[in-house]
Parts: sequence; structure tokens; C-alpha cells
Amino acid sequence: MAKIAWTPQAADDLEAIAEYIALDSEHYSKLFIIEIVSSVERLANLPKRGHVVPEIRRSEIREIFVGSYRIIYRCREQTVEILTIYHGARLLKPETIEVPE
Repeated sequence: MAKIAWTPQAADDLEAIAEYIALDSEHYSKLFIIEIVSSVERLANLPKRGHVVPEIRRSEIREIFVGSYRIIYRCREQTVEILTIYHGARLLKPETIEVPE
């Protein structure tokens, strides 16, 4: 079982998503954040279940979708690093994703 690690960028993204949805409904904001976190936690057992990110084309950088959001992560030996959470309607610019050394 892999360990899940959130980068500061991904944690900030999650917080921004929660705040944005809460503008309309605090209840649905909490439910959606629970759905994102649950999906991320499942990666501990199946880290390679996501697809390779087409804009990056590196086998260790993958993504899963939750609603309209792309959860982009990196598979390492015993760790899944959550790199960013990006709205699928936005154009992904790979240079905006901070990948720790």
C-alpha cells in the first residue's frame, strides 16, 4: 500500500475548490471535498489506475477524474504525490504544475 502525500499546490487547490463551491452551497462543498479525498485515498491501493496525463506524457505522472476536476499525481516507489487538482475545462499548462524533486 502506497503512502499519499499532498503537495502544497494540491492542498491549496483543494481549499480553493471548497471555498468556490461553498459560495453556492456549503453542504455540497463538503460532500464534493469528501469525494475528492476518498478518490485520492483509493490511489494508495491502486496507484496506476489513472491515465498518463496527455499534456505531459510521463508514465509516472497520471490523473483521475472526479466530476469536472482532474486530480494529477505522481507515482513513486511507495508514495503517491498529489500534484494538483485542475478543472477539466481549463487548458492544462504543464509548467504550472510544481513537481517536487
